[in-house]
Amino acid sequence: STQSTWGDNIRYGLNNNLGFSAEDRTENVRRVGEVSRLFNDACVVCISSFISPFRDDRDNVRELHKKAGLPFYEVYVQVPLDVAEERDPKGLYKKAREGKIPEFTGLSSPYEEPLSPEILIPTHQMPVDAAVQHMLGFLENEGIVPKA
Repeated sequence: STQSTWGDNIRYGLNNNLGFSAEDRTENVRRVGEVSRLFNDACVVCISSFISPFRDDRDNVRELHKKAGLPFYEVYVQVPLDVAEERDPKGLYKKAREGKIPEFTGLSSPYEEPLSPEILIPTHQMPVDAAVQHMLGFLENEGIVPKA
């Protein structure tokens, strides 16, 4: 079975006491890593979709899974900043550029690109259906999900 976690469904519940400072972002990713590990430990494939801007935080989650003998695959959903701003359904980039949202990843707060993710999905070059097939193919090859 599978479970999906993403920014909104975690931030409105488990992490509703966190903001967007560097410390809060680190704690957000740490908690998500722990939740993912718990799912994985119960033989549930957990796909977590988060803006995790700091390499150290991602590396710590990777290590958490490694210590538990569980797989961890980093997926870099790559998009140039200008494309992300064009796609912004919530208008967050506009608000950040107006100074209404401080510490916004990619603008006023850094984003450290993954150095060697297991999966790279360049969304500005790959349609959604191709991205899904790319990720599914990887998971099939790793034996995480059965081949279709």
